[in-house]
Amino acid sequence: MNTIKIERYGRVVAVRLHRPHVRNALSGELLTELLDALRPLDADPEAGCFVVTGSEKVFAAGADIKEMAARTAVDMAAEDYFRAWEEFADLRTPKIAAVNGHALGGGCELAMMCDLVIAGESAVFGQPEIKLGVIPGIGGTQRLTRLIGRAKAMDLVLTGRTMDAREAESAGLVSRVVPDERVLTEALEAAETIASYGRTAVRAARDCVDRSLETGLRDGIRYERRVFHALFATQDQKEGMTAFLEKRAPRFTGR
Repeated sequence: MNTIKIERYGRVVAVRLHRPHVRNALSGELLTELLDALRPLDADPEAGCFVVTGSEKVFAAGADIKEMAARTAVDMAAEDYFRAWEEFADLRTPKIAAVNGHALGGGCELAMMCDLVIAGESAVFGQPEIKLGVIPGIGGTQRLTRLIGRAKAMDLVLTGRTMDAREAESAGLVSRVVPDERVLTEALEAAETIASYGRTAVRAARDCVDRSLETGLRDGIRYERRVFHALFATQDQKEGMTAFLEKRAPRFTGR
């Protein structure tokens, strides 16, 4: 693989973006390699959580401008450019973004496709596409607004300004802010915790939280309740509740 590096830590899979010469810009090749690596792992019952990270100074500085600059509107529409990123977002295995340095444009959008964002104190987030004569195209206007609200999203998208990690945490974009040197460690520890739980319940919980962004409260509560009921058909529910009553640690199998 030329643009990403994969490491396995038990049930946790760490993916490092590796295009240092262009500040980890998100190219078509990178996306292809990312999906080729993660598709089989998403189906692997021994893979419980993904961690996506960049370098110590940059998570991803955006989409690859050089790759896009000469394309026409017809080219972009014919390719449905960026569409394949939704396949990454739709992977059912929980994803944690471990962000150091800049997460701008496509880099910010990639972080938002993950389920948790753990950021270093020096991390910087933004959607500066307006400075290039375009708008965010990998969900930036949509996910950002749902996560931080219309006022903040308009501010970032229309002015192109950035926000630091503390503002991003306060706004609801970032889950945790930790010292820069702790970012990957913290993300791997969180991933290990998630991966230790029953796979079916974890995926169901992730699905329910995401569903809340797309449905009304009454329908969302009804959906959650039906999923809760369905989990009583799993071995992990029996094991988890039995272990609680017997005052021991549960042994989840993902079934």
